[in-house]
Amino acid sequence: MANAGFHEYWVLTKPRVVALIVFTALVGMFLAVPGLPPLRETVFGLLGIWLAAASAAAINHLIDQRIDKVMVRTADRPLATGALQPAQVLAFAVFLGAASMTILIALVNVVCAALTFASLIGYAIVYTAWLKRATPQNIVIGGIAGAAPPLLGWAAVTGMRGEWDWAHALLLVLIVFVWTPPHFWALAIFRREDYARALVPMLPVTHGVEYTRWQILLYTLLLLIVTILPWVAGMSGLCYLGGALVLGVVFVWHAWRLMDPPDERYAMRVFGYSIAYLMALFALLLVDHWLAPWLRPAGVA
Repeated sequence: MANAGFHEYWVLTKPRVVALIVFTALVGMFLAVPGLPPLRETVFGLLGIWLAAASAAAINHLIDQRIDKVMVRTADRPLATGALQPAQVLAFAVFLGAASMTILIALVNVVCAALTFASLIGYAIVYTAWLKRATPQNIVIGGIAGAAPPLLGWAAVTGMRGEWDWAHALLLVLIVFVWTPPHFWALAIFRREDYARALVPMLPVTHGVEYTRWQILLYTLLLLIVTILPWVAGMSGLCYLGGALVLGVVFVWHAWRLMDPPDERYAMRVFGYSIAYLMALFALLLVDHWLAPWLRPAGVA
């Protein structure tokens, strides 16, 4: 469209979501090596991961354009309003994806490129085009792709060399994977009428709000346990452990309060806390890695 400008294309990339993705990838990079990660792999790895995530976001807009038009939360997206046409969005998504793969293959490593491509396909095609409409467990199964960024960052600076690379990197993936359902289901509770109108089988629509609240509580309890694993594995020290326990207990408290919320908007407060929680948790991993080595268990580098 003639009226389409930078803003419309920028919105396609879901910048706030992608910023969180890139941040977790960055933390994965720093935790992968004892010192500073190599500059070239860090810079171009983050750029390639950002481009791939932005491409997946644009494809999500393209596939969900019918849904977006009937949902209040998404009715102002560029395709829903007609500010952009499907052909423009497709070309933009392909360009971003091609640029991502070119950068990662040429300037980072093939392992990172392959994992990033798999994550892109997993989110943009497997989740958005199929799982989202197929099962109320869509966000659980599809969360595997969304949880990959720490692994992508790790792979960017190491090429996944060494016997412990996969184990430690996958701990970070597990944290994001378990975090995803309570994060997204809190939003889905608040927006359940939107999803029902769009015929998307989100858990609050198919199983009711009370059942979803119980699932959120169970997942936050599981998340509290999972976030202890980096300390158990000797990957992080007491600085991280203390912070993770505090953040996790607060998350569980929010989930418990959501069982009998003070008002309808409380689910959105839980959703907002979940974002701050993940950012703070990964920031703690980074702080512990760099600033508190003296708190690590004996024998851990």
